[in-house]
Amino acid sequence: MIQLLGVVGNLAQTFLEGKVEKEKAKSEIMKTAAQHDSKWELIMAESTQNSWKDEIITIVILTPCVLSFVPGMEGIVRAGFDRLNELPDWYQNILYVTILAGLGLKGVDKFRRK
Repeated sequence: MIQLLGVVGNLAQTFLEGKVEKEKAKSEIMKTAAQHDSKWELIMAESTQNSWKDEIITIVILTPCVLSFVPGMEGIVRAGFDRLNELPDWYQNILYVTILAGLGLKGVDKFRRK
């Protein structure tokens, strides 16, 4: 009986050690992924320091909003959106992807969480 308890104890210990090793491996993988992610963000931030791309996209996106408050421009803004709505779906999707790529696809995650 004592031998049986010793065998069961050894099996339990081996099982727990395996779990600990598995968790350590997962932790290392997550740590490495986080390091690569932060390096990528740093590289992207450095490469876009002198870029006007984000500012241009922001201006283009906000212009209709601003113009909708200017008397006499509401109709033009509405007509513009009506025209955009007439574009084929595939072209609208290209516009979405282009804007998201310009702003960084990683930003999509922020909108998904909300």
